[in-house]
Amino acid sequence: METMQVKQDTEQTELETAAPAFQPPKKKPKWLKWVKRLIALAVVAALVIFLLRSCGGGGGMVSANTYRLEPASMQDLTVSVTGTGTIEPIHSYKVTTLVKGEILEAPFEEGDTVHKGDVLFRIDAKDVENSIQQAQIAVDNAQLSLESARLSYQDLLKNQKDQKENLQVKATDSGVITKLHVEAGDTLTAGAPIADLLDRDHMKLTVSFHSVDAATFYVGQSATIRVDGTGESLTGTIDSIAATDSVGPGGTLVREVTLMVNNPGALSDTSTGTASVGGKDCASGGTFAYAASAQILAQTSGKLETLTVKEGSHVTKNQVIGSFEETDLATQIENARIAVENAENAVENAQLTLKNAQDSLENYTITSTIDGTVIEKNLDVGDNIDGTSTMSTGTTGTTYPAVIYDLSGLTFDINIHELDINQIQVGQKVEITSQAVDGKTFTGHVDKVNINGVTTSGTTNYPVTIRLDETGELLPGMNVSARIIVEEQGQALCVPIEAVDRANGGTVLLPGPDAVYDKEGNLVSPGTIESRTVTLGRNNDSYIEILDGLSEGEQVLIQNPVGSSMIAVMGG
Repeated sequence: METMQVKQDTEQTELETAAPAFQPPKKKPKWLKWVKRLIALAVVAALVIFLLRSCGGGGGMVSANTYRLEPASMQDLTVSVTGTGTIEPIHSYKVTTLVKGEILEAPFEEGDTVHKGDVLFRIDAKDVENSIQQAQIAVDNAQLSLESARLSYQDLLKNQKDQKENLQVKATDSGVITKLHVEAGDTLTAGAPIADLLDRDHMKLTVSFHSVDAATFYVGQSATIRVDGTGESLTGTIDSIAATDSVGPGGTLVREVTLMVNNPGALSDTSTGTASVGGKDCASGGTFAYAASAQILAQTSGKLETLTVKEGSHVTKNQVIGSFEETDLATQIENARIAVENAENAVENAQLTLKNAQDSLENYTITSTIDGTVIEKNLDVGDNIDGTSTMSTGTTGTTYPAVIYDLSGLTFDINIHELDINQIQVGQKVEITSQAVDGKTFTGHVDKVNINGVTTSGTTNYPVTIRLDETGELLPGMNVSARIIVEEQGQALCVPIEAVDRANGGTVLLPGPDAVYDKEGNLVSPGTIESRTVTLGRNNDSYIEILDGLSEGEQVLIQNPVGSSMIAVMGG
């Protein structure tokens, strides 16, 4: 039993020696990681100091990995300015309307070619047609009111002179005031009697002569008048001759002749007499009458302000014997003039309302404003337009009843930095590329330079419009890159633009005379770096022209980026 136990123990020992038991790995101490980081920082610091010395032109040797060499060489230098934009048609028309109603006509489809003036939509216009009729009636009524106001105004102006004349009370004939019916201060109406007038100094006698005799008489001709009962003869004159004949006693034709004679004092309106003219006696006599016997009447209404005669006063024809107080005629005329102006304004307003209604009727027929292709048609016959400019605005953007593009030309806008805008001119050539049409370059030209810039964060950009010379496969909505050719300089001595420090007026770095090269001519160490001032000319995105300070073939140093090396060192 002991022998077997020993054997088992021996076998167990051999197994343990052949395959040692598993043990977990030991964890690295934290101080080891910090040591590694400190070493990395030391390397970075040393590298930075090394670079600063080399850039400062110190005498130390710099590793070739810090710089690369580029020769100053002659090449075609094209000065350009770049930008990006989105293609748009040269003209577009997005149908909008502010009227509402049912669409009666929509004679077009998507893809159709339409011309300027073609009907796109015709909308039911019943409401506006009713408004036009009402507006026309309003115009007619306003014109009638204006005509009435003008007539009233004209009548007042026409009667203004007569009205002023009527304010004066005048004797209608010469004679004696036999009776006054009023006194000053009375208020009268037109036609009211003011005074009775009688002319006793002159008498009239109307007698009949044979028509044959009367035909030879004339007004003003001398006549002999005989007063019945006294045998007295008076001399008078013919005052008037009747125009027509009448039948006298015995059936003879006679004509009445009126004679005027001064009253010697004894004649009255009861006296009678006969007469003869040119030796021809009258056919029958007549009764004397006073030459004037009349009543002076008021010609207007109002207050009789003055009365300058009294009963028994002698007056002559048209003598002013009194006057009425002036009325508000001037006020009436001014009010009538204002009424005419108001009526004219009412007509103009009514006509304007009518015109607006007629103009709005035109809005119910929507026509194309351009020649082009229908891109979208979102409404058709039977649909209703709700009176807004667009159908709806959703997550996909604004929807219009129809959209038309003029695809005869394409344009796009790019923003140009304020430092470059003065180089841009209308007509400059533009090279255009698009990822949507890979591998092709299109040409265009500057169509418009907008000087209304937009300033953001202290920098101003100006929109410049580019027009394509050829559309090709480019379509509206595609994004493009543009390269505006500002100047094609031709052959010029150039270096890469990153080789020049323009902040200090223009300097480049050159390897020193102690630079080290390998057998293939590659730079091993730039040696003592030289900083040289150069005169700069034009530049594009990659190269800049050297006008003075370098010769063709001279090598310039371009510093390699060190950021990635530092990150690699720091990362362990």
